[in-house]
Amino acid sequence: MAVTALQSHLAAGPERMETSAAFELLDADRLALLQSLKTCMILHDAQTKAILWANAAACHALGFTVEELLPLKAPDMTRNAWKYRHEIGLQWLEDAVANGESIIEWCYRAKDGTEILSEAVATRVKLHDRDVLMVQFRDIAAEERIKKDLKRFETRLKEFMHDLSEGIAVLSESGEIKYLSESSCRLLGLPADASTPMNFTALCDGASRQVVLAQLAEAGLQHEPGSEPVAFRYRIRNGDGSLRWHDAFCRHVELEDDLSGILLHFRDVTPQVEAEEMRRASERKLEYLARYNAMGEMAMTLAHELSQPLASARNFLEGGMMRLNASPGTPDDVMWGLESVLKQVERASVIVKSVRDYVVKLEQVEEAIDLNAIVHDVEYFIALKAREAGVSCKFALGDRPLWVRCEKILIGQVILNFAFNAVEAMLEVPERSRSMTIGTCAERGRAVLRVSDTGVGIDLGRHEKVFDGFFTSKLGGNGIGLSLCKNIVSRHGGDVWAEANPERGTSFCFSLPLESGQMPEE
Repeated sequence: MAVTALQSHLAAGPERMETSAAFELLDADRLALLQSLKTCMILHDAQTKAILWANAAACHALGFTVEELLPLKAPDMTRNAWKYRHEIGLQWLEDAVANGESIIEWCYRAKDGTEILSEAVATRVKLHDRDVLMVQFRDIAAEERIKKDLKRFETRLKEFMHDLSEGIAVLSESGEIKYLSESSCRLLGLPADASTPMNFTALCDGASRQVVLAQLAEAGLQHEPGSEPVAFRYRIRNGDGSLRWHDAFCRHVELEDDLSGILLHFRDVTPQVEAEEMRRASERKLEYLARYNAMGEMAMTLAHELSQPLASARNFLEGGMMRLNASPGTPDDVMWGLESVLKQVERASVIVKSVRDYVVKLEQVEEAIDLNAIVHDVEYFIALKAREAGVSCKFALGDRPLWVRCEKILIGQVILNFAFNAVEAMLEVPERSRSMTIGTCAERGRAVLRVSDTGVGIDLGRHEKVFDGFFTSKLGGNGIGLSLCKNIVSRHGGDVWAEANPERGTSFCFSLPLESGQMPEE
């Protein structure tokens, strides 16, 4: 403290002390210097602890004259509190006698009752005739108030930051973590006491790592105050191993000598990203449905346009054959050829009629219908597809009707999709091993349909994902079909699933609630 330099003057004795050849310091001079100090000073006898003298600053602070201070004891000028009791103060002064110096926080009480919270330093000084304790004290109430305010502000800030949904970090341009807020640790799935000497980019996935490094480097070049922060998005792997998306912005900051760098402010936007992806998937599904609807319209048009020329061709063939039969000497091979042509025309007419019957009613109407009947409606198309691919097709339908309430066309489309997928799944196996079974039954109050194939099957652990959007195991496939199947069945209160067959291949299944009550059998 400032008075320390004068301790030698106090110990110099009453005689003059020559400090230099041209300068002499008198007793009066030393006293004038002590009185001019702004630090409060009280002298105590080292043995009795009685007050011997006080400088002007101490007298002004305490409101006593030197004469009034001399007879006072510690309790007369100390706050009445347990931590400031007489034996504590006495021990403090004894420590100064023994060790040369002792420091304490002490609360003096002025003449008018004002309490002065002080930092008091007691120093033992040897004078010419005795040892004294020089007590220097200064008012630290303002400092304590500032400390309390800072502590209160820090506590409030910590409480505000605790539930913050956004993370704050200070990074170097290379991604080294200098600071992580508590909310950052929570967002990153790291323990609150996570050691900071780690690199932030090590948590990012491959593509995002380069994005983050590029943005940190760009922010590091912008040192001008008021620079616009750089915004970007990256994907990061949390402490629990899950991948999350963050929206972030960063800018260069100069906080302290040891905490300067790139301030990264980020928040988890994984739900928004997933919602955006679902929206895009929904848009692609709608596009698919629009194309599918266009194909249905085209099929209707073609079926209508083909039915008339086919009917005319049949009439012409039948007329020609009648004339040839009436004429003697018609070669048998000519009649056989014409009969074969007639059969192909009739077959084409059946195909066109089947297409028209299936797509003619596209309005969304739910009705109570036998699931077996829906299978029969699409049986022709399934058998045709299977025959073209060399697949043996077997229908194992239940003996009794399975009445369900559904939109016949949509459920028929699900059955077709399952069957066509099964046929395509068997194209990679030898033709002699290609076999498909379509069966129905009742299980626990639900009508169940299974389409089983002997194809290559699905990898273990992926059966639960096959109905997710855009899952596919086919080259060039988009996977929308199975996702739509799931949506259609779910809308009817049913479930869809896939399961591995015991020997080979996969079974795609769905179930629908059976209609309550007895439905009349046809």
